[in-house]
Amino acid sequence: MALRQTIVETSKTTLFDAILENESSDLLCTGFDEALTEALITELGERDDPPNVQLLTTESVLKWVRDDFILASEAADLVENEALSIRTGESVSENQLIITEESVISLVTASEHTAGLPIEHEEFVAAVDEKWDERWDQAEEFSLRTPARSRVEETLSEEFGSEVEANFRAMLDAIGSTREEETLGVVDACLLVAAKHELLLYDISKWGEEVGVASKATFSRGKTNLEESGLIETEKVPIEVGRPRLRLLLGEDGLQDADIDDIPDVAQRLLSKISA
Repeated sequence: MALRQTIVETSKTTLFDAILENESSDLLCTGFDEALTEALITELGERDDPPNVQLLTTESVLKWVRDDFILASEAADLVENEALSIRTGESVSENQLIITEESVISLVTASEHTAGLPIEHEEFVAAVDEKWDERWDQAEEFSLRTPARSRVEETLSEEFGSEVEANFRAMLDAIGSTREEETLGVVDACLLVAAKHELLLYDISKWGEEVGVASKATFSRGKTNLEESGLIETEKVPIEVGRPRLRLLLGEDGLQDADIDDIPDVAQRLLSKISA
């Protein structure tokens, strides 16, 4: 059911909740900036039965999404479940629109408010729909190059157990975003959880490469950085054939004593002291 009257909200996710409520037809969203794209992905991810959404926006916005593993992996889940399709092209609208079977909703942001302004004029809606269907067909698909969050968590649980998976989920939730350079990345989170459970670097990096989180080389560099910062330690574990493998351990006492969802903040504080 399309939005029937103008709605103004300070929360973009609340606005999308109202727009998507009882909406079963396909939607085409175009011209979205970073904030609207993030709110759309977040709201779709929270719905049990989301409508099928086609998102057409600029490459810079989609690269911004891809830079944050947490947001990108949620979007990848939606793509995998066929609730979201993503394309980019030169003919992206400067207007921020949601196009449904019954209406065209224009989104207008001013200060902390965002308004959804629906238009239901039949001929106008048909013309807009035809125009943007054509541009959608001409646009290029965009690869998130990020595994679906559900697949990451499921395989982590299968490989290392439900407690490791729960700790990883709690740590990512505590980090919130992996986009900024000064925050911990997804590889850091994997390594810290592995160290908390005293897993082997070989095992966690092999899993990470197979599921698509990062390459073994990236895990190795991450281990070196965390070890040099004193956040983790390693001990050699002999094997029957070949070089000993490395068991990961938490280094600082503050990390060893911290709850799992507090580890990111503790780690950031320790890293800040080191770099100061």
